Amino acid sequence: MANYIAILHRDAEGGFDVSFPDFPRCTAAGTTIDEAKDMAHEALALHIKTMLDGGRNVPAPSRLEDIIDGPHYADAVAVLVVSVSE
Repeated sequence: MANYIAILHRDAEGGFDVSFPDFPRCTAAGTTIDEAKDMAHEALALHIKTMLDGGRNVPAPSRLEDIIDGPHYADAVAVLVVSVSE
């Protein structure tokens, strides 16, 4: 099982957008933090499954310290660790 970092940002409507630094094309959203967390887990699981089914390599998880030092995450509301079986 690998642990990947999900970054939550508050959106303009008061909900939350989720991005994954290790998977730039994988995103999720929710009207609450709990909903965003649940949607993020589902989105990442599907994204990784699609990669594996297509014969693509899944990247190793980045370190949290390396992610939060990036300028794109300066306004992050919360950081969640999402576990997904490979």
